[in-house]
Amino acid sequence: MKFLPSFFTIDFFLLCASSFLFFSSFNMIIPELPAYLTSLGGAEYKGLIISLFTLSAGLSRPFSGKLADKIGRIPVMMFGASVCFVISLLYPLMSFVSGFLFLRFIHGFSTGFTPTGTSAYVADIVPFQRRGEAMGIQSLFGSLGMAAGPAIGGWIASIWPIEILFYSASFTAILSILILLKLKETLEEKEPLRLGLFKLKRDELIEKRVLAPSLVLFFSVFSFGVVLTIIPDFSAHLGIANKGLFFAVFTLSSLGIRLIAGKASDRYGRIPVLRAATLFMMGSMVLIAFSETKTALMGAGVMFGCAVGMNSPTTAAWVIDRSLNAYRGRALATMYIFLEAGIGIGAVVSGWLFANEVENFKLVFLTAASMAAVALLVLFFVKEKTRFEDKL
Repeated sequence: MKFLPSFFTIDFFLLCASSFLFFSSFNMIIPELPAYLTSLGGAEYKGLIISLFTLSAGLSRPFSGKLADKIGRIPVMMFGASVCFVISLLYPLMSFVSGFLFLRFIHGFSTGFTPTGTSAYVADIVPFQRRGEAMGIQSLFGSLGMAAGPAIGGWIASIWPIEILFYSASFTAILSILILLKLKETLEEKEPLRLGLFKLKRDELIEKRVLAPSLVLFFSVFSFGVVLTIIPDFSAHLGIANKGLFFAVFTLSSLGIRLIAGKASDRYGRIPVLRAATLFMMGSMVLIAFSETKTALMGAGVMFGCAVGMNSPTTAAWVIDRSLNAYRGRALATMYIFLEAGIGIGAVVSGWLFANEVENFKLVFLTAASMAAVALLVLFFVKEKTRFEDKL
């Protein structure tokens, strides 16, 4: 009996390693950004740290999806990682509020491109009946990066000036790029890059086939935007020195369940797994709202991680199930548009509700719980179509 699944080839492993480094790069700096922006005199703009990032990511998705289907998966991944490399170097040079916010907007193009190409690449090289499992493994490596990045970033920031943190993030991104150079392109009929590819028709903006899973994702990840924006301040409020600790805890807790959820969704269907994920999301937000100690917050982080771990690979597999091969990049881009919108709106709303007043913490997280409840409600009205593998 083989220990590794048959689809775990050298290309799949390299893709996973690159994903780990990519997610480590841009997540490394997140826990320190609220305090950094405050030091620049922009405390009232904390909600824009994540929302600007997700706005540009969402705006770029239709382009990255089309380009992934036209010029190839690898160039799209390379561009996103390159944005991480360059922007991280520029943060220390634009140390004023407007400059910082501008860079946050540009930085978002990284996640607007790389994950789209990555998911399409995985779908290309993995058999139809193993997609849930494969997405679980690939997202596991991304989650490891999301866990390692904030933890390492918090450690770096506690010892060295924040400039060193930005340079470390840039160095991590260049390692991701070097690995991508070793991959073989999977798009068989590629087109040369030309200006005309950046002109989008109305039907190229959104893939209607995947609107149902994308809508569920939108309401589910609202909580993620809240966590990214508010948890650093909430951690400080509870006396937790390392603001990246909660991020490390929830990401690590998501690792094992990603593999289980991926296999379960292959066997029992996507919707039952997503119903469980949204229940866990609701519960975690309620627990955070009433957390008064470090232990309670970390316990809620474990539950939140389980929700994220079930949601991510299952939704991606559901989207791929519903997409046509010729428009796989567009379908995944649509999913990510709703993802970025949910996170971005969650960030803005939470920043507005919080308003730098500690008594508002409970309101913020209970609002997030209510949005997860909406996602659960939608899942009881959506029917999972019979899976098929189209011949296009």
